[in-house]
Amino acid sequence: MLYKHLRKIWKEVLHSPLFKKRLKIWRKEEAVKRIEKPTRLDRARALGYKAKKGFVIVRVRVKKGGRKRRIYGRKGRKPSKMGVVKYTPKKSLRWIAEEKAQRKFPNLEVLNSYWVGEDGKYKWFEVIMVDKNLPDIKKDKNIGWIAEKQHRRRVFRGLTSAGKKARGLRS
Repeated sequence: MLYKHLRKIWKEVLHSPLFKKRLKIWRKEEAVKRIEKPTRLDRARALGYKAKKGFVIVRVRVKKGGRKRRIYGRKGRKPSKMGVVKYTPKKSLRWIAEEKAQRKFPNLEVLNSYWVGEDGKYKWFEVIMVDKNLPDIKKDKNIGWIAEKQHRRRVFRGLTSAGKKARGLRS
């Protein structure tokens, strides 16, 4: 019941001037930043977050829009045929955000992520990460699976929710 109300409040907050001020602050922060608690508690809890030792929330900023492709030898080529513009990756921005978080914190494992805001230039996602080396996490019956060897660096293999969606594994 509480989370239902939190979801309702979040929808109202999105259109408030307070939210716009928050985005201005986030713009000045670093691209990948560890935060104390989730901005959207209802969403984080639904995706497996627990307020206990071993769970970490990371806010990641990703640039919106298509991606630029690297150009090699430019001589004698027509610019429109270079394949530089209108090039979009096969990954979603959310998946890219998860990968950014994994690179910044290699000792943690990505569990899931969710959208928290966007402006004209950036999108922000909060990534739920788990410290798989803690004994509390290994013993936990719900999240202990993430400490097993086959789940190592799962975000780079497209095994998170965002990765599976981009790979077309959802019906």
